[in-house]
Amino acid sequence: MFPALETEVKQETLPDPYEDFMYHHLQYYGYFKGHRGSLPTSATHQHVWKNNPRYLLSGSFGERQGMIPDPLQKEKLLWPTCISSPVHRQIEAVSRDSLMLSSPLLKSRQLLHDEFGEVNPCLREPRDLFTFFSSSGPLQAPRWPIECEVIKENLHHIEWVPPQPEYFYQPTGNEKLPEIVGEEKGTVVFQLDSVPTEGSYFTSSRVGGKRGIIKELAVTLQGPEDKTLLFESRFESGNLRKAVRVDTYEYELTLRTDLYTNKHTQWFYFRVQNTRKDATYRFTIVNLLKPKSLYTMGMKPLMYSQLDAKTHNIGWRREGNEIRYYKNNRDDGQQAFYCLTWTIQFPHDQDTCFFAHFYPYTYTDLQCYLLSVANNPVQSQFCKLRTLCRSLAGNTVYLLTITNPSRTPQEAAAKKAVVLSARVHPGESNGSWIMKGFLDFILSNSPDAQLLRDIFVFKVVPMLNPDGVIVGNYRCSLAGRDLNRHYKTILKESFPCIWYTRNMIKRLLEEREVLLYCDFHGHSRKNNIFLYGCNNNDRKYWLHERVFPLMLSKNAPDKFSFHSCNFKVQKCKEGTGRVVMWRMGILNSYTMESTFGGSTLGNKRDTHFTTEDLKSLGYHVCDTLLDFCDPDRTKFMQCLTELKELLQQEIHKKFNELGQDMDLEGSWSDICLSDIESSTSGSDSSLSDGLPVHLLNVADELNQKKKMYKKKKKKPLQTRKQRNEQYQKNNLMQELKLTEDALLQLHGRDKGTSLDPSKMTSILTKSKERMQMEKPRPTVSCSPKRSTNSSQEPAADMKSHWSRNRYPATKRGRAAMTVYPSLHIYTYP
Repeated sequence: MFPALETEVKQETLPDPYEDFMYHHLQYYGYFKGHRGSLPTSATHQHVWKNNPRYLLSGSFGERQGMIPDPLQKEKLLWPTCISSPVHRQIEAVSRDSLMLSSPLLKSRQLLHDEFGEVNPCLREPRDLFTFFSSSGPLQAPRWPIECEVIKENLHHIEWVPPQPEYFYQPTGNEKLPEIVGEEKGTVVFQLDSVPTEGSYFTSSRVGGKRGIIKELAVTLQGPEDKTLLFESRFESGNLRKAVRVDTYEYELTLRTDLYTNKHTQWFYFRVQNTRKDATYRFTIVNLLKPKSLYTMGMKPLMYSQLDAKTHNIGWRREGNEIRYYKNNRDDGQQAFYCLTWTIQFPHDQDTCFFAHFYPYTYTDLQCYLLSVANNPVQSQFCKLRTLCRSLAGNTVYLLTITNPSRTPQEAAAKKAVVLSARVHPGESNGSWIMKGFLDFILSNSPDAQLLRDIFVFKVVPMLNPDGVIVGNYRCSLAGRDLNRHYKTILKESFPCIWYTRNMIKRLLEEREVLLYCDFHGHSRKNNIFLYGCNNNDRKYWLHERVFPLMLSKNAPDKFSFHSCNFKVQKCKEGTGRVVMWRMGILNSYTMESTFGGSTLGNKRDTHFTTEDLKSLGYHVCDTLLDFCDPDRTKFMQCLTELKELLQQEIHKKFNELGQDMDLEGSWSDICLSDIESSTSGSDSSLSDGLPVHLLNVADELNQKKKMYKKKKKKPLQTRKQRNEQYQKNNLMQELKLTEDALLQLHGRDKGTSLDPSKMTSILTKSKERMQMEKPRPTVSCSPKRSTNSSQEPAADMKSHWSRNRYPATKRGRAAMTVYPSLHIYTYP
């Protein structure tokens, strides 16, 4: 049936290293007694699964069934007929001699399937513990929820920096506020069929999203004179749910909420085609949720023209006139909506243009960047790329470890760590551009970058929420919740990205000091860039958490605003990465907020930020790190002095506002810093929604199991030395108990009656003999369960004696303990 397979089986091939190891391993434990020549090597068929993405992840990742492409029942049906009779006879011969293969063979997950879904009797290569990029292999395709339709187009935008500053829009006061009419009086020209909202939850994912033929959602043009725009958003990071044509050149747009929720409409990114050059179009987004926005302060939307990109190498630019942000006049009785309206003139006829809330940075963009790093022979020497975990949909969450190789173990252990992350909120793409600027610099051959790599270990998670980025969410993951409110979660399967990030940092803290943690975000209500930190209560490090932000403001005075920084820890922010890491022991724990708008400072006043501005801030983070850790503490002490002066001024200002006078000499530093700071709430979605309904029972069960585990947990004694120490400790307890019994008998007598010393000795001797008769002769046990019986623990007032005298029984001249042969536990090398 498969002559090529029969020929391969008969050929003499070199033993595959993995199969050779498994042969020895299984043979050692008695599960495998066959001959290696009886099975074909897995090297022959490696190409089957390595080049077929069907075998990389199961088609429905929500089932969490590992690498099996077909159910076991299907394998049982395929097995008798999938291979030719000579090969089948060879397998049967092996099965007779192999315990593992005889009952039944198909229980193993290591069997290969060929391109037709048929079983080959050879072992798989082991799954990679970490994901590596290969210059020859394709990128991992993004995985989408199975409800999402995805168009089969690869979008790419060029990077471009405007030659002139892009100033904020200056309102004239004559801007039109269009009345929302809806589809009752308009024509729907684009609408997504089904969008999972609140009440539903994520079940499974696949590459390419929804199965079946992708339907054309845009209207069909009636001819070349038809001026209807064609809308599309079913691509990576796209977000537009519906477009209604209410006039020839006027459209009302409805954004899609974050998947599996009914809110968080802020991010938009969509495509229009069939444009006309000389017409003035009006777009109005009708279902925004925030009452305040940077659009009221002059922020403009972004537009990208494909013809301009091809012919003039022009990329994203700020465009729009008659920009207004106002409350929607249609009230559904549940929540208020807000509208954003603007007008635009397209640069070309029959052009393809894109609009976005901010410069997009997709999951594919990140993968392309990391691929270039992995294939760079120099950068790959000091930048190690690993998989931190898989997201809920099965997309890889990448972890970069960046540091120069150390010459000695002592030098490596002395390095402090810096942890950086971005895109926990998927719609805040400005975080990715700052991260890109940081990576560009730290991976360069600059002397400062080399110095930083010499003295630090950088742990970088460039995209914490890839699922949300892929589907075009603004704030949530596919769990339907804001991940930056769940850093204390115990639900590893529901919130894997932040659970593994927290666990990684916890292990890192056990190895070395973490000097700084910073999570990159975007801000929708304030201009400039600033930090949120955590006030330190230790007087030894008073105001130290404010030194790094102050230094950063001096290094980037036209972008970073120290006066916008805040260090108050609110109860509603206890689940954020910043607060959780601070409570884990990281003094300098920050959230970096970068505006969607621009700067109000220095030379950049009243201008929008470009991608180059954001990337430059990544460089300034590195520059500030060098200042912060400079062995010459002059800069550090200068900043501390300045901070004390600023704080005094702030306290005076606060008391003046309250109409109180206070002499602050000598006592002003005792005032709680949180009392003079305002709230850090910068968005209307700062409060946590709690867990989704379908996860509440899971969380309760895990909490109960955790409590039971803590009660039943026993610390195993791993070594003979520990077992001997425990035995000596138990003997001491017996001695103390004998003494206690003797004292009790003494107290039972009349207080005036004295006891003969010889009778005291007799009591002790009889008590000792009674204890020895009640208890069998002690032996050395290999069982770890014997180690931590609570009844064997010394009393609190006796532990000090134990610490001073580890082997009291030996020193008291007790008879030598009978030694029995120990049980030897062999391990396979």
